[in-house]
Amino acid sequence: MRRTFITTHTKKELVILMPVVVNLPSEFKTVYTNILKTTPREGTIKLIINELKRQLIKYKLIGKRLEKKYGTSFEEFKRNEIVKRENYSFEVEENYCDWELAIDGIATIKKEIQNIEKYI
Repeated sequence: MRRTFITTHTKKELVILMPVVVNLPSEFKTVYTNILKTTPREGTIKLIINELKRQLIKYKLIGKRLEKKYGTSFEEFKRNEIVKRENYSFEVEENYCDWELAIDGIATIKKEIQNIEKYI
């Protein structure tokens, strides 16, 4: 199988566009055209961005919930060794991991949204 890549570039970056074909039921075209009022390409990009934004909100809510619970930022939580002070309880260690995951998720998803939005 031979693959064809389309490339575009600016002075700052080289972008490789790889065509992806997805077979969808014909009803999807109606949704794109009549409801989303966009092309399948642009509509799919928007759907992906919306899903990323949904996940971003989820991670932000986790961060805010933990900030409220402990009355501190994650950096202060680490610096003050809250996990150690709470005798490494399962709940506090689990919260630490969730908080760290949320912070990483926020950064990752923001970067992905920024990368994808340029195609709209």
